[in-house]
Amino acid sequence: MSWLKTILIVLPVLAVAVYFGLPRVLNAMGLHPHYEIPEYDLAGKRAIIISTSQDMLGDTGKATGVFGSELTVPYYAFLDAGMEVDLVSIKGGEIPVEPRSMSWPIGTDADYRFKKDTVAMAKLTNSIPVTEVDITRYDAVFLAGGWGAAYDFAQSEELAVLVTAANADGDVIGSVCHGALGLVNAKDTDGTPLIEGRRVTGVTDTQIDQLGISITPKHPETELRAAKANYESDTAFRDMFANHVTVDGRLVMGQNQNSGAEAAHRMMELLSK
Repeated sequence: MSWLKTILIVLPVLAVAVYFGLPRVLNAMGLHPHYEIPEYDLAGKRAIIISTSQDMLGDTGKATGVFGSELTVPYYAFLDAGMEVDLVSIKGGEIPVEPRSMSWPIGTDADYRFKKDTVAMAKLTNSIPVTEVDITRYDAVFLAGGWGAAYDFAQSEELAVLVTAANADGDVIGSVCHGALGLVNAKDTDGTPLIEGRRVTGVTDTQIDQLGISITPKHPETELRAAKANYESDTAFRDMFANHVTVDGRLVMGQNQNSGAEAAHRMMELLSK
């Protein structure tokens, strides 16, 4: 029976080691890297974070939505700088969240903070429809990603109109990962495509293939290139561990879920000037 006692002792130790160790290993590999955002005092400024309303991966029956950190990280970056932050979605109402994206082993501190924040969770449950946003009230627009956005960001005429109006109003505009799809049909003040000829980034086609989600109807890298933007990205042994941010005028874009903190930082840097 000594072997049984050994197993009963070793298994819990291994379970604890995996529970606490796996998130650290993923972080060391590049997932959600630590990023120190400088302090800003942006009291009086207002931002909206726009998310998908799509909750299913096509007809697969698999749930999807916004990827947690791509909403929560910029949310608290803006909020902690004194800004007012509203949550918006294509249809309004409850924003679907990619399953497990806000939980172990990939959940961030911002994810756990958000889930305990009753005000934030109420905003998530009762988001504002894009059609009801008065863009003149805001200084910054951030488009969160997640696989759901592949189904309703580029396809939404209302979102394109909103981003076009935000640009004309002089707002700082940012995106991360699939959020880039919300920019492909927006227009600049002269009527040309907003992102044509500009430095941009978004999730790579390689990352989409590696994660097995190529069934989605729109892929940011493909769409950004087709819109004649100057697409940039970083790579890694798996692109989910890569990270890249572009800044072109008042347009800030992050490659994937690892880029939310820096993208928010660069937006606030512009807002502070």
